[in-house]
Amino acid sequence: MRAGYAIKGGTAMSPEAWLPVAFVLGYLLGSIPFGLILTKLAGTRDLRSIGSGNIGATNVLRTGHKGLAAATLICDMLKGTVAVVIAGYFGGPNAAMLAALGAFLGHLFPVWLKFKGGKGVATFLGVVLALAWQGVLVFGVLWLAVAAATRYASLASLVACAAIPVFFWFIGAPKEALVFLLLALLTFVVHRHNIVRLWQGREGKIGQKATSNGA
Repeated sequence: MRAGYAIKGGTAMSPEAWLPVAFVLGYLLGSIPFGLILTKLAGTRDLRSIGSGNIGATNVLRTGHKGLAAATLICDMLKGTVAVVIAGYFGGPNAAMLAALGAFLGHLFPVWLKFKGGKGVATFLGVVLALAWQGVLVFGVLWLAVAAATRYASLASLVACAAIPVFFWFIGAPKEALVFLLLALLTFVVHRHNIVRLWQGREGKIGQKATSNGA
């Protein structure tokens, strides 16, 4: 079986036929709520009743289990990476980009949790890793720089996400740039309450005691 085609019932499945499959695959993998699963396995309270009620690594950290938070971060990243790699292998670059979009939307709006998911930064980073690992370096450097200068994790995430479409445009990948522009805009939408608090000077800083402010 050569890359770009899947054998189904003795016939070749073209890259175009893989496009909807890639999106659905991405969504299903992206919708796996690892934060909720890991905290339940560890016997903690329902993650949705803690802090912001978010299912991401930041809220898992509020349970006091740093290891679980790290595991959630890694799993939320890798579910995006795996979706893109599988879709890209069988369906090519366009399928990979649709899987990236599906994984991100799956994390933000998981059907299993009444479409109330996480804020997507880890999954965003995971799909960047699958498409261009150098983008992870750009993301990381910007995140660390902004976080060190301001101590606002949310601002660091927003700046780093906003830079990724520019990165893809710079390396000559306009389709990927467009996809990540959409993902970055969605990231800003789900961080809208953080943005308001940043504007008002009420956003919690790194190292401050966590509050249930929707972070």
